[in-house]
Formats: sequence, C-alpha cells, structure tokens
Amino acid sequence: MAIYTVHEPPRAREAAPDAERFVFVRDGFYFWAFVFAPLWMLWRRLWLVLLFYVVGVSVLQVGLWLTGASALVQSAAGLLISVLVGFEAASLRRWTLNRRSWENLGVVSGDNREAAERRFFDVWLARKEIAPARISPAPPPLRMSRPSSDIVGLFPEPESRR
Repeated sequence: MAIYTVHEPPRAREAAPDAERFVFVRDGFYFWAFVFAPLWMLWRRLWLVLLFYVVGVSVLQVGLWLTGASALVQSAAGLLISVLVGFEAASLRRWTLNRRSWENLGVVSGDNREAAERRFFDVWLARKEIAPARISPAPPPLRMSRPSSDIVGLFPEPESRR
C-alpha cells in the first residue's frame, strides 16, 4: 500500500479550493528520477533542486578529477548520487511545493493513486459538509489551595529528633 501526501495550491482567501489542482506525492523510490535525474527535475519543474543538483554533481566530479580518482570511483559516486535522488525524489518535490506556498492537507494511503484520491476526497468532502463544531466554553480554572506552613515544596520541614 502506497502512502501519499496531499498538497493544495495557494489561493485567494475567499476562493473555493480547486480539487482538480491538488497534488498527490507518493512516498517511495522514483525509478525515473534515478535513471534521468535532470530530465525528471525539469519535467516536475523543480528548478531550484535542478540548480543544486547540477552544481553539486559538477563540484563533486571536478573534485574527484582533481584528486586523481579513477573512472570507477567517479562512476560509483555518480551512481550513488542517482540512487540518493531516486530515494529522495518525493522529499525534493514536497520541499519545492512547500517553497511555493502550497499547503499540505494531509497524508493518505491506498493501493494506488486513484484509491488514495478516492479515500482522501471521501473524508475531505465529509468534513466540508459537516457544520463547524460548536466551541464549548473553557472549563473554570482549578482552585489551588494554599499550602500548609509545614510543607516547603514537596517535602515537609525537617523535625528535630530526640
């Protein structure tokens, strides 16, 4: 069962939410982000992430080249970065949505995206139909009794032993 986070785009205060524009981001490994990281970032419009990726990979590869690392070590470093991007692709996408002021509406799970969407919207629409709950008044504050003069803190005063 896959787990998704649901994000709503920014909107005007009076505007109704546009459920068509909600984004469901699946947790897990993204194969296409692993294989074609820069193209995947372009496709998802992760411009800042792409910039950090290009700068980071370039600095790493130049550093490895300047230290005289073998081609095997350079390839292994590139592969490890690709694996890292594959595993962190969902987090990178969520980070970008958060920077664009998208609101995280919650987490939902389902066998696939369609089931997760159905499950989320069933609960979301039910919440919209229910009238706002009445706020009950706060309970009266508890009255604190004055401590006896024998007690300081949690311990009684020491008595003299005879």
